[in-house]
Amino acid sequence: MTENQPSENLKGTWNQAILTFLFPILLVMGLRWALIEPFVIPSGSMIPNLLVHDHILVRKFSYGLHVPFSDKWLVKWNQPERGQVVVFKYPENPDVYYIKRLIGLPGDEVQVQNGRISVNGEKWELTPEQKPEQEPGFVYFEEKNKSEAHTVRFLSQEDGSTPETFKVPAGHYFFMGDNRDQSSDSRYWGFVKEDYLVGRAWMVWLSCDSTLPTMTFVCDPTQIRWNRLFHKVN
Repeated sequence: MTENQPSENLKGTWNQAILTFLFPILLVMGLRWALIEPFVIPSGSMIPNLLVHDHILVRKFSYGLHVPFSDKWLVKWNQPERGQVVVFKYPENPDVYYIKRLIGLPGDEVQVQNGRISVNGEKWELTPEQKPEQEPGFVYFEEKNKSEAHTVRFLSQEDGSTPETFKVPAGHYFFMGDNRDQSSDSRYWGFVKEDYLVGRAWMVWLSCDSTLPTMTFVCDPTQIRWNRLFHKVN
């Protein structure tokens, strides 16, 4: 290089450096806010449809968009439907996320007896299922409402409880787990307000029988449930 030849400036500007650093972070945050967010199933309340250590993707845009860092809706374009599996903020502690099946819409009257459901006087039909993997002490049924069907699990012995009736107030929803006799849900802690809805569960992208002892949020690669990968949540 001669003395008269201009040298190239290999140093980027501060603005370029900051943009290069922030862009991936902002992109990931934007995707999680508006489109897809991952969650891990911590309990068995949705057995048999969701298992402990299922890693799921939730469609945040299913019903609309929230104002960033707020529970308020920026815009809404869809209403939740009975039978959908939804992630929401736990009413008693909004920092905790729950996942359950939507049973009652605003204005519905839900009656529950031994986990069996009637909505506005119409019973959700139960048909016994024989599942080879079912464990002793439990029975499985296909449960149907007007729009969809799914599998639910009950303890073999009913407790003979009396019917309970829940009137869902405006702007709120009633949720139950598919593992009917082993689920903490709206029967015990009440209704979920509309602002606390996060999104509809979409698919299981990873699942394992156990996690690493030192990192309980990471699947043990030797314990992967390969048959559950990319399993659509019904």
